[in-house]
Amino acid sequence: MNTLFDKIWDAHVVQKVEDGPTQLYIDRLYCHEVTSPQAFAGLRERGIKCFRPEKIFCMPDHNTPTHDQDKPIEDPISKTQVDTLAKNASDFGLMHFGMLNKKNGIIHVVGPERGLTLPGMTIVCGDSHTSTHGAMGAVAFGIGTSEVETVMASQCILQTRPKTMRITVDGKLGKGVTAKDLALYMMSKMTTSGATGYFVEYAGEAVRGLSMEGRLTLCNLSIEMGARGGMVAPDEKTFEYIKGREYAPQGEAWDKALAYWKTLKSDENAVFDKEVRFDAADIEPMITYGTNPGMGMGITQHIPTTEDMGEAAKASFMKSMDYMGFQPGESLLGKKIDYVFLGACTNGRIEDFRAFASLVKGHKKAENVVAWLVPGSWMVDEQIREEGLDKVLEEAGFAIRQPGCSACLAMNDDKVPAGKYAVSTSNRNFEGRQGPGSRTLLASPLVAAAAAVTGVITDPREMIK
Repeated sequence: MNTLFDKIWDAHVVQKVEDGPTQLYIDRLYCHEVTSPQAFAGLRERGIKCFRPEKIFCMPDHNTPTHDQDKPIEDPISKTQVDTLAKNASDFGLMHFGMLNKKNGIIHVVGPERGLTLPGMTIVCGDSHTSTHGAMGAVAFGIGTSEVETVMASQCILQTRPKTMRITVDGKLGKGVTAKDLALYMMSKMTTSGATGYFVEYAGEAVRGLSMEGRLTLCNLSIEMGARGGMVAPDEKTFEYIKGREYAPQGEAWDKALAYWKTLKSDENAVFDKEVRFDAADIEPMITYGTNPGMGMGITQHIPTTEDMGEAAKASFMKSMDYMGFQPGESLLGKKIDYVFLGACTNGRIEDFRAFASLVKGHKKAENVVAWLVPGSWMVDEQIREEGLDKVLEEAGFAIRQPGCSACLAMNDDKVPAGKYAVSTSNRNFEGRQGPGSRTLLASPLVAAAAAVTGVITDPREMIK
């Protein structure tokens, strides 16, 4: 009796090394500009070509500016990285979606929406949030730069087989509770190391009830619990989402693929190394108060006190509180904020913009708030305009920027200034993650929208019509 992970992994084993790693075949390598230059340099030094260039897709996203993309990039480091990727892709004969190419965007948004990410695949990228693609029923994980080079050269990778964990969420999510809240809740309960060494399969009514965009958000955040990756078994929603997308199988190939995809689920009596259960009824809109994604709480709750903490835990906790300018035991409701960021590979999809627009409709952006609304791809940008969401957002005082990773990480111009508070839909809130000295509160698009129009941290359920 096999788990879904076992089925996909076993189908890709080339050979096993006795008491060592497994040589695993890789179906798709995604490449961005930050973790690929050394890999390409290594191939050049050894005089090697890419073994299966048609399996590799490249695009810049971390360093791309989110305005004036038609002009040269001002930051010299960003410009060098973006230009280098374009040259490398050209020299090695790889598919490259450069800036302003209508297929460009954040690599983890583009893969699923273009039909490049498919059930049953093994997918890697030199980026930890590659776990996102597991939402399609794939085994997807981040790798290091030297491993990127190995995959380019051989289309294989040496990997130690992770353990398996199933997280089941029973019941239905309540009003105003999204996939982002579900993920932040899990992290608050399991901590940022609670799934270390495991590949997680998400199951249960609440997970099945999520849209594909929601599942992508959930799997994206697996890495923040320490997991090697996360996945959801493909179902009718998955097949419906993929059908007709540009790189998806067509005609007879579709029928054949679909028949295989329908076998991709954990067997009835499959045994996981660890089982965890949560109840959807316990989850409310979440917000983080600290400096790692596991330091989160329900929006109506209070920051924990240090009462039951050991000395080491207390010291670490108080360091985090000092950085954030918060006190143990306080509520965050009504706290003034400075920035709102909607976007990233976590929440930069069309559904996230629909949610944000639904809440700000008929309101105006608070004057004290700087808002960056950044689509995850040009396809999302196009959908926003087709659905008239741009008009709703503009009427409320918001502008839409051009696609890219933007304020998720301080690698481009969208940096939150020191000491300022940002309610962010991205995935990480480490010290300085969104700019030196910036203070990040991770939340869902609904919580971000409520803060953007009130200027303070607000329970979005009070605003949902």
